[in-house]
Amino acid sequence: MSKTERDRVVLITGGAGFVGSNLAEKLLREGAAVRILDNCSRSGVLHNLQWLQQLDTPGTLEVIRGDVRDAALLRSAVEHTAEVYHLAAQVAVTTSVQDPETDFHTNATGTLNVLEAVRRQSVKPFLLYTSTNKVYGSLESVAVQRAATRYEAVDPAFNGVDEDEPLDFHSPYGCSKGAADQYVRDYARIYDLPTVVFRMSCIAGPRQFGNEDQGWVAHFLYSVLTGRPVTVYGDGLQVRDILHVHDLLDAMHLVRTNIRGTQGAVYNVGGGLTRTASVQEMLQSIGKRIGQAPRLRYAETRPGDQPLYISDTSRLHGDTGWRARRTLDDILHSIHTFWKANHEVVSGRLSSPEPLLVGSVA
Repeated sequence: MSKTERDRVVLITGGAGFVGSNLAEKLLREGAAVRILDNCSRSGVLHNLQWLQQLDTPGTLEVIRGDVRDAALLRSAVEHTAEVYHLAAQVAVTTSVQDPETDFHTNATGTLNVLEAVRRQSVKPFLLYTSTNKVYGSLESVAVQRAATRYEAVDPAFNGVDEDEPLDFHSPYGCSKGAADQYVRDYARIYDLPTVVFRMSCIAGPRQFGNEDQGWVAHFLYSVLTGRPVTVYGDGLQVRDILHVHDLLDAMHLVRTNIRGTQGAVYNVGGGLTRTASVQEMLQSIGKRIGQAPRLRYAETRPGDQPLYISDTSRLHGDTGWRARRTLDDILHSIHTFWKANHEVVSGRLSSPEPLLVGSVA
């Protein structure tokens, strides 16, 4: 291992979550010193931490149990880092409507705390912030029409939503993530920080403990596997593009290694036109894979729900050469494989042993 690899210290906020644990594994296998900061409040995170601590890798792992709202703790955690991946967030629109104050302080204030901690470093680390397609609101600019199993764009030339789409924060969650998104972008301009923003569509894959509000593909699959009913909000024709988490990690790597051209940029990141599914279509695919028809119930459409969202990833491809490589079938297979090995934990029937948690940075 080279001296550069040994000296590569990386902070992942929210690093015990779905994306964070996959990213941590990748970095540990590359020989990095990975520092995870997580408040461990979400389902499955202790299981993810235990899994990471049992990996045999050339890298080292440090776990800090803490919150991004703690500015002093963040300043300590960011010290001597080469890279910061800010993934920690309140992630559910419904929760943001119920408790907008906590949503704001976690997403907006937490991100400002990260930015200030990065800005205070003598050598500024690379910072990647994971934003959301919800910053574009309900996308009234994209006219849709009903087809048999999905909504389709009226415009046959529609290639997805690009980064020039006007921002329209149509929920407290959209507001808090959008405010953070703009702060990260502006700190690159005002303070010359090496930042990148990813406005992400649906990310799915292994280590995802999906629930109704976040991680819908995994939630659907686990529900069908366990015979639980799935609530469909609206007519189920809503379309999303879906990206395998490992393709997302490839994109993170490429924007970092091409930082001279990506610094300060905002990218829409998702599966694109060839990796789309409506709610109805995904349920049909899962039912066919499992050999069991989903149990469905219906409820009113949720506020601000986009009838159709597909990412135009051409800017990211042009700047880095990135393309998604894994198919929708690959995504379902990887989630199903994870469930087979961890179904008792996923179903909440088995608690993970408490991992070793470090309270502060050495």
